[in-house]
Amino acid sequence: MTMMTIQGPDGLPRCRWCAAAPDFLRYHDTEWGFPVGDDQRLFEKLCLETFQSGLSWRTILAKRENFRAAFHGFDIARVARFTAIDVERLLGDQGIVRNRLKIMAVINNAQRAADLIDAEGSLAACLWRYEADPARAAPIEAVATSPESVALSADLKRRGWSFVGPTTVYAFMQAMGLVNDHVAACVTRAAVTRARAAFTSPVSAVISPNLP
Repeated sequence: MTMMTIQGPDGLPRCRWCAAAPDFLRYHDTEWGFPVGDDQRLFEKLCLETFQSGLSWRTILAKRENFRAAFHGFDIARVARFTAIDVERLLGDQGIVRNRLKIMAVINNAQRAADLIDAEGSLAACLWRYEADPARAAPIEAVATSPESVALSADLKRRGWSFVGPTTVYAFMQAMGLVNDHVAACVTRAAVTRARAAFTSPVSAVISPNLP
């Protein structure tokens, strides 16, 4: 057992961070790092990472169902049509994080996502261009950004997105399977590796981004 893992209830090692809250173990074992190619789920996670900025994932995960209800399941087209009335409704919703700038950012980003889908065919096709090399070694220490997250952040900002800094984007990439950051000894790393190998990339022809 390394310092980067904890023993799970089944006696098998997990990434140490999943011991921080009761809900984290299931999230770690069934969601974090598994590849996602669905536009709505990808958009939802980008939105939740926006709301997490300056807060803890524990806070956001506990409110996730409230966020889904408040934002109509993060349907991109519906959120893109939100008006000032919706902003005031959301600011009065005690079940979510009531931050005007973040709410406005999510609405703006839905509009930019709709534009991107019109231009590229899908949100996933754009985001998965920045997938980390599947052969990348397991992390030996926690990191907050990567060359891929820096490049994707710059691309999204160029397209008019907000609250998508490299750290926010890297957390999104870790969660949605664009990189496998389960540590080497974690029992879930192998499951994620298999899932990524079986995953059909939404990128018809993988384009290597211009990484810094």
